[in-house]
Amino acid sequence: MIRAESPWQKRLVTLAEMRIHYLQHVAMEDPGSILAWASEQGCSLTYTLFHESGALPAVDSFDWLLILGGPMNIYEEERFLWLAEEKLFIRSAIAAGKIVIGLCLGAQLIADVIGGQVTANREPEIGWLPVRWSAKVREHPLFSFFSETSIVFEWHYDTFSSLPPEAEVLAESDACAHQLFIYNERVFGFQFHLETTPAMLEQLIAEYGSELQPAAYVQSAGEMLAHPEYIVLSNTWMAEFLNRLSEQERRSRP
Repeated sequence: MIRAESPWQKRLVTLAEMRIHYLQHVAMEDPGSILAWASEQGCSLTYTLFHESGALPAVDSFDWLLILGGPMNIYEEERFLWLAEEKLFIRSAIAAGKIVIGLCLGAQLIADVIGGQVTANREPEIGWLPVRWSAKVREHPLFSFFSETSIVFEWHYDTFSSLPPEAEVLAESDACAHQLFIYNERVFGFQFHLETTPAMLEQLIAEYGSELQPAAYVQSAGEMLAHPEYIVLSNTWMAEFLNRLSEQERRSRP
């Protein structure tokens, strides 16, 4: 007897076939909650660890590319020799039509590759801070679940200050005009971190706590650690975005 697959079973089969490769720049900034999501969905995961001299794969060996954060700047190519190669790799992945998702530094690298400009933001943003979503988000199938304002985790000094016309900005904050962009409907740049886990937050504070100098948009370590509910909500949002994106990909396949 042959049993028909349920829509949920079909979705799991599709996701199990999905291959995600991620680019990691420092040990403490891993994919965070995205690892749990990918594991639960049965996706295959591979990675390049630049802090361990990792090698880059062939572009046809993955479906999605995830580019993580890091304390370096996108223009420090003489100090971080792999940056130039990484940019070429990101450009190749975009040209090949891959889904590409950048987080913080990752988003800035994408912005540079597609012809935008990355410069110092007028204020550092560090901590749990509000971003406002554009009116277009209400109608966007990947982001319509967000309310008008969301509290998200930030830790950045630079930003993608200009973007090409093909990039659409969907979120902003008081300190930073460009918080999230979409490029050609397949490339996504998040200035903030929805993937942050409790362990990641503690490690960041332990390593970079000296950066928490009083400023308009910089919180203390105590303020950041006082809201575990923000982490839970952020991880939920990230999972929902990834669920919607994977479902959109499934429907677009022949």
